Amino acid sequence: MHQVNVIPYLTTKNLNPENQESPIHFLSKWKTPEEYFYLRNHFSYPHFYDMHFGLMVDGLVSNTTFISYRNILSMKSKSIVVPLECAGNKRSKFVPKVYGEQWEEGAISQGKWRGISLRDLLSPLHISPTAKEIVFIGKDFGKRTDMLGLFYYARSLPISKALDPDTLIAYEYNDKPITFKHGFPLRLIVPSWYAMASVKWLQWIVVIDHEFNGPFQNVDYVYYPNKETDKGKFPVTVLIVNSTIQKPLDFEILDTGKHVITGIAWTGKGTIKKVEISTDNGKTWNTVFIKYLSNESYSWVRWSYEWEVKNKGEYTIKSRATDSEGRVQPEEPFWNRKGYGYNAVSSVTVKVE
Repeated sequence: MHQVNVIPYLTTKNLNPENQESPIHFLSKWKTPEEYFYLRNHFSYPHFYDMHFGLMVDGLVSNTTFISYRNILSMKSKSIVVPLECAGNKRSKFVPKVYGEQWEEGAISQGKWRGISLRDLLSPLHISPTAKEIVFIGKDFGKRTDMLGLFYYARSLPISKALDPDTLIAYEYNDKPITFKHGFPLRLIVPSWYAMASVKWLQWIVVIDHEFNGPFQNVDYVYYPNKETDKGKFPVTVLIVNSTIQKPLDFEILDTGKHVITGIAWTGKGTIKKVEISTDNGKTWNTVFIKYLSNESYSWVRWSYEWEVKNKGEYTIKSRATDSEGRVQPEEPFWNRKGYGYNAVSSVTVKVE
């Protein structure tokens, strides 16, 4: 029989702004091809009125400086494989439901980013010892539903994270220039943090001595544990330990015999140390085989488990990851009213006939 190659597609959640999920269940490579990398936007795509690309660095530095794209390309570079996960990934699974883009499990992708360490870029500019945060401003802007006026997408990092040697000003993805939809010409890459920190279309960096107060910092990307009040709120930052079952698919029909259950797991602190599988809705658990990407400390892991099923019926399969910091995926997620950081055990139900 002639084999037909079937190509997956992104799953559209919104067109303006464009938000699309990666076909995560059908991707088996360490590096997500650019055309399958998920898209998350707050505004329409920015316009470029000239080709004079580069970065303006301002604030508590020795001199306000414009660094051209060409100069950045000439500097010493480094490459790291980093997964980027939208903080709202799996939002559709919260109970009770929360408002916002109803992401399933595909608001996460991974690839190799090349660029210059932000620390190296800023070192010659002599940051003031009173500096507390660094603000990153993209070219994308627009209106919000909850505030008057126009806003650029802007986020800050504490000095310690901004000057981590692996925080990059990236210009390549998977050995090619970053595409326009993913932040060309320059994108901030912040390993271990949710992807809202990795500002696209980066145009302006400002060093400040106080806490940044932009709406994408202190209104959005904040955990609100209470439905009616802001009591107990705290910022979204580091990735929470998580996993996704890629195969089999939810509500797939299988035959009896052997099946390989596969998936990925990731964390923002330490490394994934263990992944467990249950094929009886959490009554018993088995440790699975984990494969790591060599010499890449931020990469997700791939895992697999051979399941032999002899009896027909319905089965609920669950995956549960544990990281080196002792964090374990919970049975129930931490509910918060904006729907960030869903990391309850991954679950699919299958029928064996």
